[in-house]
Amino acid sequence: MVIANASNVDFMIKGVTKFHAFGQDLWVTTTEIGLSIVTIVILILAFVTDRKMKRATEVPGTFQNIMELLVESLDKLVKDTMGHNAKKFVNYIGTIFLFILLCNISGLFGLRTPTGDFGVTFMLGVFTFCIVQYQGIKNHGIGHLTSLAQPFPVLFPINLIGEITNPLSQALRLFGNMMSGVVIMGLWYGMMPIFVKIGIPSFLHVYCDLFSGCIQTYVFCMLTMVYVNDKLD
Repeated sequence: MVIANASNVDFMIKGVTKFHAFGQDLWVTTTEIGLSIVTIVILILAFVTDRKMKRATEVPGTFQNIMELLVESLDKLVKDTMGHNAKKFVNYIGTIFLFILLCNISGLFGLRTPTGDFGVTFMLGVFTFCIVQYQGIKNHGIGHLTSLAQPFPVLFPINLIGEITNPLSQALRLFGNMMSGVVIMGLWYGMMPIFVKIGIPSFLHVYCDLFSGCIQTYVFCMLTMVYVNDKLD
């Protein structure tokens, strides 16, 4: 079997177009394009769903059944995890679930997976961190901060590091798993002969994009709910 030259391997983030602003050269990369497409898809899906639900009939069609199943499943997931706190966070969890899922499986449609960019997953982790800290201060006041120093000073460094590393570990877990799929597919398409690039990659896409993407979406959302719920009790 003849292996292609390693120079054909392509899994890096690429600049698509450059523009000048604020005295700097700025690039629109494959990540921004992927995020834009995912956002547009979500907006279109939300618009179509809203129109369909306003015209819902007693005998629901296929689209209505799928949307109701998705919403009910997400509601149940959040309720089972967060209990009586679920109502306040179901919209946020549902939004990031759909956003991360579509980002993760976008490789099935020829895009470079946006969550294979640490900048994207890091910001998702930062959002989680901000929500967790806000809820902690809102529900426990200054006690949320002083609890990190109990018992002082022995566990203060450990507790502080734990608060900071929780969202960072979320971001790295999602990034690492999705980036590994991007690398595997890049190696396959870049180094394997042409006759094994047809058919066989579909099985790799099913695992790297679909299966792993769904699992990592579930894990990220589950950890977010656990971290937030911990500050509500």
